[in-house]
Amino acid sequence: MTASDWNKILKQLKEKPEKMQKFLRHNKPKERTTGLARKKCERCGRFGAHLSQYNLNLCRQCFREIAEEIGFKKYD
Repeated sequence: MTASDWNKILKQLKEKPEKMQKFLRHNKPKERTTGLARKKCERCGRFGAHLSQYNLNLCRQCFREIAEEIGFKKYD
């Protein structure tokens, strides 16, 4: 079950609190403590090539797009 499927089902169960509690108890995605899925880009959600330096939490593609807006300069 993907995260988007989980959110869709959760929206449908808002009006049924008993079924929602049971669904949450058995199907809630667990928090990741290790592995590739722990770090993902805050902007686009990619897992690979993650820059966590300076608490950026961006993938390299997103960093290249917004680097100058954040204040980084490109050296030639």
